[in-house]
Amino acid sequence: MKGKAGVFLLAWCFGFLFLSCTHVGNSVLPSPRESTFVTPELEVRILSLNPDAISEREVVEVLSKCPAPRIFSFDGSVPIVTMESFGRFLVHMGYPEASIRDPRNGSYSYSSYRSSAEMVGRIAWYYEKEGMRPMVIGHSQGGMLSVKILHELAGVFRKEIEVTNPYSGQTENRHSIIDPLSGEERPVVGMKLGFASAIATGKGVRFVLAQWNMLSRLRKIPDTVEEFVGFHLQNDLISGTLFGVGQGDQYSPVGSATVRNIVLPPDSSHLGIILIEELGKNEQTRAWINRYVPSNQPLQPPPVLEEETRNILFAAEMWFNIKKHWCLELKRWILMRNTGRKS
Repeated sequence: MKGKAGVFLLAWCFGFLFLSCTHVGNSVLPSPRESTFVTPELEVRILSLNPDAISEREVVEVLSKCPAPRIFSFDGSVPIVTMESFGRFLVHMGYPEASIRDPRNGSYSYSSYRSSAEMVGRIAWYYEKEGMRPMVIGHSQGGMLSVKILHELAGVFRKEIEVTNPYSGQTENRHSIIDPLSGEERPVVGMKLGFASAIATGKGVRFVLAQWNMLSRLRKIPDTVEEFVGFHLQNDLISGTLFGVGQGDQYSPVGSATVRNIVLPPDSSHLGIILIEELGKNEQTRAWINRYVPSNQPLQPPPVLEEETRNILFAAEMWFNIKKHWCLELKRWILMRNTGRKS
């Protein structure tokens, strides 16, 4: 164990030296939609979808032809393994690539050392321009940033947050947006997301990185998200569950948020859990993932398939939630817009 801990610390130190070397060039992705556009035919099909039972055919024929909420995927503290494989997995499953990648450098993920207030400013900007609430998903320290963003939205750390343009990287000297659904001005602080998640995020590293303001808040999920899923690893030195996942490791709501805690199988590793691109590329594993539906029972061992299935339960749980909230955001936008037309 001492040898593994030493390797991790050396890797972390090496990675930290390069965190400032991020690309800040011009935008490499198209500008955002000024409004969400869905044909009347697609509107009817979207409204008929069951968000808890979306088939692969419905992803291909309906969701993939529609805009999608922005997804912010945050890397862990060690940039040796990033969320790029996770992002590519989503693309193989049918999620629009442009709704995942950073418009400034084309990356599939963001550093977990980014300012939580800045990321909230970007979230607000995207919601105002695109009409759908972004999702935030983080691995290890990135999971901490996901939770911190929820607390930022709740006004825990500051009363006002500036809107940030993700294409220029500059703040816009305003602390409010025009809500694209109601047409009314509203502050950034107080916004509510649809979905957020943290993967293998432990408390111990918060001490190492001196992130004191999150020690008491890491497992508390505020009302600024409708649904939150926390993934835990068994026997994981890095996330602090070496002796199992105890009651103190569980995420819990402080209000109305729906919170699920998922303990992944023992063969899941801290750095390997997010390497799932191949599962989305293979027809057999992709089909199984698309058929997957969560239950209240403990996760069962992965299915016996011809292909490699390590991490398939994690991939299936995550894809179920992402396509569900993709559908819910589209329904929300359509219903609100149609209400406005009738009034």
